[in-house]
Amino acid sequence: MSLAQAIPVTVVIPVRNEAQNLAIGLTRLKGFAEVVVVDSGSTDATRAIAAEYGARVVDFRWDGGFPKKRNWFLRQNSVRTPWVLFLDADEYIDEAFKDELRQVLPVTECAGFVLFYDNWFAGRRLRFGDHMRKLALFRVGAGEYERIDEEAWSHLDMEVHEHPVIRGKIGRLRTPIEHQDYKGLTAYLERHNAYSTWEARRYLLLQATSAKNLTVRQRIKYALLDSSWLGLVYFLGAYLFKGGFLDGRAGLLFAQMKWFYFLQVKGKVDELRRRARGMPV
Repeated sequence: MSLAQAIPVTVVIPVRNEAQNLAIGLTRLKGFAEVVVVDSGSTDATRAIAAEYGARVVDFRWDGGFPKKRNWFLRQNSVRTPWVLFLDADEYIDEAFKDELRQVLPVTECAGFVLFYDNWFAGRRLRFGDHMRKLALFRVGAGEYERIDEEAWSHLDMEVHEHPVIRGKIGRLRTPIEHQDYKGLTAYLERHNAYSTWEARRYLLLQATSAKNLTVRQRIKYALLDSSWLGLVYFLGAYLFKGGFLDGRAGLLFAQMKWFYFLQVKGKVDELRRRARGMPV
């Protein structure tokens, strides 16, 4: 397929040791102008899998400062398409999603699109509860991920909670993306333990500086985080009011894990404050 016939999108998949997920996603990316896998020193078969499916592999080595992985790609790598789509290795598209892109992108006035996700957890698709969404498709040159002054404390080499700051109108695509991590619950817990440490440090940074470019969801989260009620509020909202209980045991476990996550963040915020005062942790 020539570049002119392909979907005018460069799909970028940032990875590190994603052999269990990557092949599944790559099989569904035929028809795009280019697929790029940005690797942070994988020690499993990630790079071989990417090459096997025809993706361009780009090496990323983080020096601890700005930019991190996604912004680094946007700044340091030439993109031949007008659009870029950032996917995680555990996010998968289907033909209906590609068909919508073919119909929408040639005529849209939008600079970016919010994507919705069908989330799988504990072997079951979650049809209720709090639905995932994020801005992951945007025009090349329309913006980049928000910059956070985290050079002294961040341990994450990729933007996770940072949101793209895009100049222009933001639309929404109807066709959802599938989100399913085949690495299991242990990997989920390890990942969110790292995320909660980052989130606690970022929260304290926001208390000392003026917050910029926060979404409405972020503002609500950080307003409630220090009260110890955020986890409970999330659980009641997602599990009871949004019907998460209708997803059975998987829905209950997912809501409980999110509650636990916010408890982790709050606990780490309190610990960091004690450390700053020279108190026992």
